[in-house]
Amino acid sequence: MPVETMDTLVVGAGQAGVAMSEHLSRCGIAHLVLERHRIAERWRSERWDSLVANGPAWHDRFPGLEFPDTRPDAFVAKEKVADYFEAYAERIKAPIRCGVAVRKVRKLARRPGFEVETSDGVIEALSVVAATGPFQNPVIPALVPELPGLTQIHSSAYRNPAGLAEGAVLVVGAGSSGSQIADELLRAGRTVYLSVGPHDRPPRSYRDRDFCWWLGVLGKWDAATPGPGAEHVTIAVSGARGGETVDFRRLAAEGMILVGRTQSYGDGTLTFAPDLPDNLARGDANYLSVLDEADAYVARNGLDLREDPEARATVPDAPCVTDPIRSLDLARAGITTILWATGFTADYGWLSVDAFDDAGRPTHQRGVSAEPGIYFLGLPWQSRRGSSFIWGVWHDAAYVADHIATQRRYLAYHAAAGREEAA
Repeated sequence: MPVETMDTLVVGAGQAGVAMSEHLSRCGIAHLVLERHRIAERWRSERWDSLVANGPAWHDRFPGLEFPDTRPDAFVAKEKVADYFEAYAERIKAPIRCGVAVRKVRKLARRPGFEVETSDGVIEALSVVAATGPFQNPVIPALVPELPGLTQIHSSAYRNPAGLAEGAVLVVGAGSSGSQIADELLRAGRTVYLSVGPHDRPPRSYRDRDFCWWLGVLGKWDAATPGPGAEHVTIAVSGARGGETVDFRRLAAEGMILVGRTQSYGDGTLTFAPDLPDNLARGDANYLSVLDEADAYVARNGLDLREDPEARATVPDAPCVTDPIRSLDLARAGITTILWATGFTADYGWLSVDAFDDAGRPTHQRGVSAEPGIYFLGLPWQSRRGSSFIWGVWHDAAYVADHIATQRRYLAYHAAAGREEAA
């Protein structure tokens, strides 16, 4: 059976893969995108039912296409986001082959390129772009053993409150996913405990402008990758119900029981770190710093934006904040579900190339790997703060495609020079 050949192979047809296809086409580079399921599958089947995009429709999209029948300031539901990427792929005539899994990528011996083993045969490609993103393997800490009457699930397996067993729920992790799910459960009448770690808590909107707009005019989307560890600080922001600022003190006042970081387990009891006050104070400080910078920007530029004193209003602290719970007997508290909103790890086991550090993290510069011909796309902080967002991955793809095109010009020169020398 003949081996299929391709200049560039893109693995994954989510937002990163679709963006990569557009820019490769613009550069005139023949390519193929392989997707093991459907286009934008994670938006459809690996998130909860009520999920919406965290940025407004006018901002959180590719430049070449608006969301149809959607107000610019609306937050688009996950199914419509997936439909958007399908429509975009059709619009740009992206060469996507669905239902094909990539099993292994190996460097070819003594010549440029890679052998790509797939569920549909072998492909040889000069370049391979890993556009699978960082959200692959759900992380559930090995902390609480299996216990009768207790279900433990990851946030990626949660769909809606009705899907959980009756009883109280402990949500571990207060980033965007954890805070939104905990809020939804509280509104559904559940008793909810939320384990809150260090986080940033930006305003959803301020002075009639969305947080995404403020990040843009304040130059924060282009912030460089922070130091080791800091790039993983969680951000609590939500587009739910038209967009609301995540305020943990308000949630506590409404009945949610906040605790600190989940620390250890023994004999049916979970213990929590004594860091809840510090974590809330850090989130508040981050929130107020954005308001201060926004006010300074308005004054400096003479903008006619209404003042918003309510944004600085506070609510009295609930007992769980003034006297934090340090331990919790799960059975006595009636907790029947622990929902771990504790993130994901990437899975690059299919890439048998020298492109990773000792911890298995991609070694790259703006997506250009340490292994020539291997590229990454869709990583958090790949080039800047905006890399994790829909529009940000589109711009990162442009850089990667340009690098691939530049390498092709070098190879073309080498081939032409060789022919001249032979003549």
